[in-house]
Amino acid sequence: MQSNLENARILIVEDDREIANLLALTMQDNGMTPTVAEDGGAMKALLRNNPYDLIILDVMLPGEDGLSICRKVRAEKTIPIILLTALGEEVDRIVGLEVGADDYVTKPFSPREVVARVRSLLRRASYGFIKNSGHQKLRFDGWQLDPMRRQLHDPSHARVALTTTELDLLLAFCRNPGRVITREELLSLTHSGLAGPIERSIDVHISRLRQKIEANPREPALLQTVRLGGYMFTAKVEQV
Repeated sequence: MQSNLENARILIVEDDREIANLLALTMQDNGMTPTVAEDGGAMKALLRNNPYDLIILDVMLPGEDGLSICRKVRAEKTIPIILLTALGEEVDRIVGLEVGADDYVTKPFSPREVVARVRSLLRRASYGFIKNSGHQKLRFDGWQLDPMRRQLHDPSHARVALTTTELDLLLAFCRNPGRVITREELLSLTHSGLAGPIERSIDVHISRLRQKIEANPREPALLQTVRLGGYMFTAKVEQV
């Protein structure tokens, strides 16, 4: 991830040429460098040979659909992903978040809205939005979180891939251990949940985070739900 947002490299995966051209032109007009791929195969070829800062991925693609592609990319990369689709029901947004997307934009869309969401994700991925977070590494229950490199390592020192939102949430919890944090506070701290209702989007991101850091995600010990309150991180957190 490069620090200059004005030169961000955006990969647009969209088979509708009119929409793809509109997105590319919008990115160019805002100082970014867009590349267009028409399907998953073209996207994979581009990802193999080029670095990108963010992916705008259409759900309804010919061949392999965007949800499947998103799930596979997320298993290997932490690059921010915005899903783009004509579907607008809440269930579709939640499915998008569950497969690892960071945000979700429905068609028809405002180019200014897309730019705002792209910039928000790029800033979070590059710098983070956690206030007064500092740069020291954080350790909890054998895990180590590096805010500067935006990396998480498990007790065996293996790196664990997190989405931009998951990492921001974990930083928020590590900076506030033992305190109940409401969903609204988490939204403010991380700028997450843009794709849908706050309660559902935050809950989905929390569920995904538990899958990665809890020994038993169904009975979480580190990241607990507080009824009618929000969430609380129970681990002891130390600066390294």
